[in-house]
Amino acid sequence: MNDFETRSGAEKIKVGNFRWTIVALIFFATTINYVDRMVIGILAPTLQHEIGWNDIQYGYIVTAFTAAYAIGLLGVGRIIDLIGTKIGYAFALAGWSLAAMGHAFARTVFGFGFARFALGIFEAGNFPAAIKTVAEWFPKKERAFATGLFNAGSNVGAIIAPLVVPWITLKWGWQEAFIFTGAIGLLWLIFWFWLYEKPERHKRISKKELEYIQTDPPDAPVKIPWSQLLRYKGTWAFASGKFLTDAAWWFYLFWIPKFLYENYGITIHKIGVPLIIIYLMADVGSIGGGWLSSFFIKRGWTINKGRKTAMLICALCVTPIVFVSQASSVWIAVAFLSLATAAHQGWSANLFTTVSDMFPRKAVASVVGLGGMAGAVSGMLIANITGFILQFTGSYLIPFMIAGSVYLLALFVINLLVPYIKEIEME
Repeated sequence: MNDFETRSGAEKIKVGNFRWTIVALIFFATTINYVDRMVIGILAPTLQHEIGWNDIQYGYIVTAFTAAYAIGLLGVGRIIDLIGTKIGYAFALAGWSLAAMGHAFARTVFGFGFARFALGIFEAGNFPAAIKTVAEWFPKKERAFATGLFNAGSNVGAIIAPLVVPWITLKWGWQEAFIFTGAIGLLWLIFWFWLYEKPERHKRISKKELEYIQTDPPDAPVKIPWSQLLRYKGTWAFASGKFLTDAAWWFYLFWIPKFLYENYGITIHKIGVPLIIIYLMADVGSIGGGWLSSFFIKRGWTINKGRKTAMLICALCVTPIVFVSQASSVWIAVAFLSLATAAHQGWSANLFTTVSDMFPRKAVASVVGLGGMAGAVSGMLIANITGFILQFTGSYLIPFMIAGSVYLLALFVINLLVPYIKEIEME
């Protein structure tokens, strides 16, 4: 149970916890999102042998996903703001589940590229819808922690995938791995339609919990054209942060299994344990990073100081990743990768939350979509760059050096654009 102060400030009352059920829903949606996203990375060595693609062609397949993700994010956030979270989230998840299952029918590089493109278009809906859901269901002081919790689903998905996908593949085949993991998302829709509604219309929350959710001042009743968002430095700060740091995360998702295989001989039979450790630590980082800034703010720090201090700590923790390509053993490499993924997710939880700190709820999904598009574009670039670097040098040194340096640069740019995080007065 949670406490909050009444208007007099003297008395504290208990409120309900149904909003955490909503976090659980978007946590599982994000888990499914990442399971479907990661299947091809885990199966890359197997599919490379069966289909016959090289590193450059695999980079193109990854690029098809990230390009579609960028295109999807350009418009999906705006669509969700217009049609609402409930229908928008359901449409996106149904679409990406069917696209994930469609990979089972691909037999060529082009076929996989097409399936990845379809997956990227629909998966683009997850984070704009999830961030908007948190903005609707939580006061600002709890949003970073709630975001960290649902964002941890990405790492749970990254843990489940290396456990389930190799087992299904070895038992039935790689086609069945795509079909089984894709079908799970369709089950989620049942719980979403059963349990989700906006707080003011929901029958399962108490009056006291609704009052707690609405403790922040209400949004101003203004219409916000999509083009107007580009006028604000807050939009560019978020987009810059996503562009610079998402490249590292996309690189981790699609290239870590190949890195472990090529540098340490970790095959599909043994890939599970290293990836579980890496993404379990990423879960710790996601929840811990969101909790850290919320802890600072509850102790009286400003939102600006709390968010940026947490982001600085995360940015510093990423930097040792520059040494991972020279690690003498797989477990030293796993330690470096674990610290980096944990720090990225802590960074991400706070970066996402800055959007709801600065913008009214009706604009949140649109801004997240714009920033996510910028991040997907950087993911598209890093996929091609990595493919060519590996094809011609065989070394992961340069990609990991990029991954270790971009966070401090991103924080510097964010601070230049938004020296003080506060709610924007929109015209």
